[in-house]
Amino acid sequence: MLHDALIYLAAAVIAVPLFKRLGLGAVLGYLIAGVLIGPSVLQWIDDPETVLGFAEFGVVLLLFLVGLELNPNKLWTLRVPIFGMGGLQVLLTAALVFGAVLAFGQPWVIALIVGIAAVQSSTSVALAIMGERGLLPTAGGRSALSVSLFQDIMVIPILLLVAWVAPAGASEGAAFSPLAAAGLIVGMVVLARFAMRPLLRFIANTGLREVFVAFALLLVLGAALAAEHVGFSPALGTFLAGVLLAESEYRHELNIVIEPFKGLLLGLFFIAVGMSVQLSLFVEQPVLILGATLALVALKFTLLLGIARLFRLCGQDGVLFATVLSQVGEFAFVIPTAARANGSLPAGIADAMNAIVAASILTTPLLFLLVSRFVMPRMNRSEAREADAIDERNEVIVAGVGRFGQVVSRLLLGRGYGVTLIDHDPEQVELMRRFGFRTYYGDAARRDVLEAAGIEEAKLLVLAFDDPERVHETASLVRERFPHVKLIARARGRTEAFELAELGVAFERETFRAAAAVGERALVALGEHPHDAHRAQQAFVRHDLQMLHEAAKVRDDDQTLISLAERARADLAQLLKREGLPDAEDGDGEGAPIPGDWTR
Repeated sequence: MLHDALIYLAAAVIAVPLFKRLGLGAVLGYLIAGVLIGPSVLQWIDDPETVLGFAEFGVVLLLFLVGLELNPNKLWTLRVPIFGMGGLQVLLTAALVFGAVLAFGQPWVIALIVGIAAVQSSTSVALAIMGERGLLPTAGGRSALSVSLFQDIMVIPILLLVAWVAPAGASEGAAFSPLAAAGLIVGMVVLARFAMRPLLRFIANTGLREVFVAFALLLVLGAALAAEHVGFSPALGTFLAGVLLAESEYRHELNIVIEPFKGLLLGLFFIAVGMSVQLSLFVEQPVLILGATLALVALKFTLLLGIARLFRLCGQDGVLFATVLSQVGEFAFVIPTAARANGSLPAGIADAMNAIVAASILTTPLLFLLVSRFVMPRMNRSEAREADAIDERNEVIVAGVGRFGQVVSRLLLGRGYGVTLIDHDPEQVELMRRFGFRTYYGDAARRDVLEAAGIEEAKLLVLAFDDPERVHETASLVRERFPHVKLIARARGRTEAFELAELGVAFERETFRAAAAVGERALVALGEHPHDAHRAQQAFVRHDLQMLHEAAKVRDDDQTLISLAERARADLAQLLKREGLPDAEDGDGEGAPIPGDWTR
């Protein structure tokens, strides 16, 4: 066991940072590491099944954490994509694959088993890819999660169907009891509502973190085992448990203690999936395995893209939705195994199906890499909708009305300035309109949209995009084509600030002043006088802006930047000594300009 554990850890530690550095993502790193150490290549691990069952617990933990982020109210808002998009995807995929396998001359039983296996997608791969890149909160991410949840719900009827088509006399699997399943759900609701919070409070009050960790794992294991006992999938059971605890005051603490176990076991799971790939089948039957894999992935991608458009999920969100669900999921390993055990599927076809499933999982990180680099950047988030006609001309244009742009526009409107609001997210546009703000749909990074908004007559353009690349591209365009327009841009951090500084664009780092204000409150909480804390905060802001100005000149010289940072820390410590603070009212206050006046 120690020998195998050493191999797993070494493979992960070597492969994953390498693949992350190459921009290929952690999931593909785990999968390739599994292929290399498995029985098909280096043969360091002979039997992946020894770890696969244990590693599947990582998927269970992943679904529990996803459930913690979705309280029942949020889950109810997803009912349309869960049952609408999910149901349509399952029915159409099963029907099309069933027909295709029949067309190749296979019996209807085999065609049915292949069809129902193909409907599943890999929840773990989809959530890992989206979570790694922060795409779960997007419309495409939420829709992908919804369809994955419906696929988990379909686990029970699929297994019942596999048992039903078994030849006469074959052993049947465990029976699913609707009454027991309903009882489990009611029991989980009652426990979560009346017993779990007091119990969590009691455990937390012990002050022993290891006991809280043990209880969190006990909670997840109990939910998984109870769900499996009544015929549900363990992942679905833990997801429900997470949803029911999503409104608990201990939600964040549960997330913190479960996250490390989830990450480690999920990585182990992907390694085990990679080890299960039988490369010999790719050599013996390359046309069948590779051809079927590519055909199946292309079919699911096209079908999912069509469903996305049908439900008005277009542009980048539609492509994301279709990409992360285009593979065949891990549950498809279970279906051929169960069907072969009950005699309804020949061993050769079952092995070929497992190879196709594993290969399809390997395609997803690569497909996502391709579409995210070459397809999605060229698309608007909702390409099917034309930009709105803008019938007003104002002295200020605010591009992007998310949480950042809203604050800017409210201040300007409150002072009586005319402001044209533009955003490329149709949902955000509708939200702003419902609250009485006249907002136009369009991508303000495009020249034609800016011209339609009256950029030639405007005095000021505020770039409040939550995308540094679009901010930089738009600033460059306006600087070149409309040099009379003043620009103020949102910068995510110092790197983006350097780039805007090179263009001569005024900017504000989105979290800098809020963080400095929190630092001021922290000083007061530690016992300092509010006046002294405010003066320290002002001095810190002035010093940081000055250092930013100096760092911009040497941004490409890492060694000089490091030396500058070390000197800045020493200077700041000397500056913030209480007796050495400058007066806030001496004309060099928070709003004082720094040489070049671009640091704002």
